[in-house]
Amino acid sequence: MSEYSIRWVFGHVEVYDQKGNFLFSADTEQEALSDLRDDDPAA
Repeated sequence: MSEYSIRWVFGHVEVYDQKGNFLFSADTEQEALSDLRDDDPAA
């Protein structure tokens, strides 16, 4: 899994890549982590 950051924003989380580009939003951190695992071809 590449580098990323998860930020809480107004009751949901937003996921950004290592360069600060927005990737997607999710309702919870757990959902975001699950989505990141699902999109990781190395997983």
